[in-house]
Amino acid sequence: MTTLRHTLFAVLTCAVTAVGSAQTISLQGAGATFPYPLYSKWMAEYQKVNPSVQINYQSIGSGGGIKQIIERTVDFGASDAEMTPQETAKAPAKLYHIPMTLGAVVLTYEVPGVGTGLKLSQDVLANIFLGKITNWNDPKIAALNPGVKFPATPITVAYRSDASGTTNVFTEYMAKISPEWKGSVGSGKSVRWPVGLGGKGNEGVTGLVKGTPGGIGYVELAYANQNKMPVAVLKNRAGKFMTPALEGVTAAAAGQKLTDDLTLSLTDSPNPAAYPISAFTYLLVYQEQQDATKGKALVDYIWWAIHDGQKLGAALDYAALPKDVVPVIETRLKMITANGKPLLVKK
Repeated sequence: MTTLRHTLFAVLTCAVTAVGSAQTISLQGAGATFPYPLYSKWMAEYQKVNPSVQINYQSIGSGGGIKQIIERTVDFGASDAEMTPQETAKAPAKLYHIPMTLGAVVLTYEVPGVGTGLKLSQDVLANIFLGKITNWNDPKIAALNPGVKFPATPITVAYRSDASGTTNVFTEYMAKISPEWKGSVGSGKSVRWPVGLGGKGNEGVTGLVKGTPGGIGYVELAYANQNKMPVAVLKNRAGKFMTPALEGVTAAAAGQKLTDDLTLSLTDSPNPAAYPISAFTYLLVYQEQQDATKGKALVDYIWWAIHDGQKLGAALDYAALPKDVVPVIETRLKMITANGKPLLVKK
């Protein structure tokens, strides 16, 4: 009888262990809309690689992602903008910025009779968003686009109404190219817009532009392409008109080093081959994880994303991380701990 009891106990123990090992680990994230198409793809693919990890991500804007990671209501945040000193001071513990991919912010528009490839210079773009150029048949726009017949349709600017990293990237660029913009509007995740209509998320801006003859707004490249919307060709700092393409995004980061916080501004790059509104986007992760199991699952996922996940970006209009950046991120991931112990000791 004793032997039978021991045998049954052993069987039950193995069964419990098996159930425990198959237990799903759920990770919650929230933040930037800029990388959402790629993050969605990554999460679906990673679940095939590691079925025990389920990752849910809410595309609510960088401001929301920063707020939620500070409040610890999510396991990771996401932002296209570096956290401000004020935001960093609110965090209950040290947060890391982890670069995940690079993308482009593009100008998309709905101008009757005008197809893709509208050329815009720095001064014309600034004056459109400052409300100084108000109709599409303005001579300054026509001069940049010989042979194109522009209608007299009024220009309607569309912008993000939510706190947005995409807005931060766009307004950072505008402040670099226009002293008037820098002095009167400035840059940040939220600004006081001189003119226009606000829409929530890249989706909201896309909807406003598509539904408004004469509309123009800034969105992430993937959203414009997915919605088959025309995109503008922008003059870069070197004076070259650049179509938003992955080669131009990669060129914006070429030869530049990340800061100690692993952040870097890529807007208005001096590289002649650079698309001028390019950007990194980041995950926000606590250096010391409160839950070792979830923390290990999170860093394993990020490790996969910065390696195997990179090859999935091009099809969705995201550029892969520069090769010299990946080892820097690896080192940072190895600094993430739980109970003071590194979570990536075997990598």
